[in-house]
Amino acid sequence: MKKQPGHRLYNVADAELYVQCTDVLRAATRDIEWFIQYGYSKERLQGFLALCEQFRQLPDDDELLGEQMIGTEKKNQAAEKLKTAIRSLMTRVAMKYHDRTGRYRKFGTAKLGDMSDAQLLFCGRRVVRVARQQIDFLADVGMNESVITRVSDACTAFENALNIQQDKLHDRDIAVERRMDVGNKMYEELVLIADIGKDIWAERDRTKYDFYCLYESNNEQKKKRKQKVAE
Repeated sequence: MKKQPGHRLYNVADAELYVQCTDVLRAATRDIEWFIQYGYSKERLQGFLALCEQFRQLPDDDELLGEQMIGTEKKNQAAEKLKTAIRSLMTRVAMKYHDRTGRYRKFGTAKLGDMSDAQLLFCGRRVVRVARQQIDFLADVGMNESVITRVSDACTAFENALNIQQDKLHDRDIAVERRMDVGNKMYEELVLIADIGKDIWAERDRTKYDFYCLYESNNEQKKKRKQKVAE
């Protein structure tokens, strides 16, 4: 059964979530003796620290998008090389047959510039197959195995580049989901620690209490600071 897509539990950027977690971690480490009284152990806090470190080391979306863009660029370059090889071969075919003849149209290259990646790949394979079928009829215009192999090799290179580009696309999707899963676990633990911390210091120390207050965005933090200044 296909896994259902998840959703982010937190409304802040990944970097902001990490900063909030590390801030609360420092406060909880300082107050660990109090946390133990709530059944929250040092080992669990260490586990949260390890989860944060795992999150920090995950590649971010900019990095993954860059890899995907590089893959797309290489795929596009391979596509152009394949089109060039096909056009070179078809120049020889056009010298022999009119573009309205069946022998010419059998190559299926009429809309070469408008083809999708999949159509181009199938076109390249078809051109190689048809050219080999007609190689004897086209020998007088320079058609030979070298010309055909150029198209065949370009077709293979394009297919490989296309597969790599698709792998990069899927890698990005998987990484986004993984980062979200780890981030959700961090957020759930962050909220728990914050709730314990606020309960500890609610009537003891307002400054320490504020260490455990979470804000949804930088804008909310700014509003909170302005409010304190006004008071």
